Amino acid sequence: MASQIGFIGLGIMGRGMVKNLVEKGHSVAVWNRTAERAEALSKETRVSIAKSPRALAEGREFVLICVSDTPDVEEVLFGDESVAASVHPGALVVDLSTISPSAARRFGAKLAEQNVGFLDAPVSGGSEGAAKGTLSIMAGGSVGDFARARPVLEAIGTRITHIGPTGSGQMTKLMNQVLVVVNMLAVGEALVLGRAANLDLRKAVVAVEAGAAGSWMLSQRGTQAIDGYWKPGFTIDLQQKDLRLVLESAEELGVPMLATSLVHQLYNKLQREGKGGLGNHALVQALEEMAGVKLSPDKLNPEA
Repeated sequence: MASQIGFIGLGIMGRGMVKNLVEKGHSVAVWNRTAERAEALSKETRVSIAKSPRALAEGREFVLICVSDTPDVEEVLFGDESVAASVHPGALVVDLSTISPSAARRFGAKLAEQNVGFLDAPVSGGSEGAAKGTLSIMAGGSVGDFARARPVLEAIGTRITHIGPTGSGQMTKLMNQVLVVVNMLAVGEALVLGRAANLDLRKAVVAVEAGAAGSWMLSQRGTQAIDGYWKPGFTIDLQQKDLRLVLESAEELGVPMLATSLVHQLYNKLQREGKGGLGNHALVQALEEMAGVKLSPDKLNPEA
């Protein structure tokens, strides 16, 4: 069943999600802080452009948000010309961003005062998953709101899980990010070891990826690192934002995060070198420098 949807945020992930929503027959209006992105998307697909988050939310059954960080979500929800200024009682806000779990709970409680539903529903799967409509979605909020949102979420994801109350989707996403970056650290160390030993890395990956060592990060991002392809499915800068949220939550909960802290420091190094816009798999570059080897000596930093 087609729904009236307002969508905020047209970055690497947002553009793909909007295209899939339109392809599944939903009526979509968009708003983006950089208007040029909205204009470009309107030329590619059937979307209307709103002048502000407030204008976008008027009369819309669902408002979906996919922006960079907690302050950005708060601004579009409650700042000047915000969603909260016009969203009607009974509407449902679905935040697809990765933000602070405690902030998600606060936002949900504030919207509830207006009789507006809220789901924190961060996604995983990279730009590839956003483009293909195969994202994993982990949702926090009421069972009723999740059931209402599911037909919309099915346009952008294939594994959609209700985790629990508001904030639990975000906490699950933080678990996801720990697994992603620590896995990428292991992938990078393994590849650098293999290169130092003069192995054919592509053959080595094929040999191990179907066994216990296999993972999405190895098969997708590891092979890109071998090719020296650093175009982002998810940037180092955004990954660092997520790791900051992980470490803040871990401190609140008294949980040690040894490997995650190490990856955070390695990414700090790459950011200082101006590499924050590269894909998060460029973690390998920090390991290459320490080992004095290159996985792909003739393709260190391609633009494409």
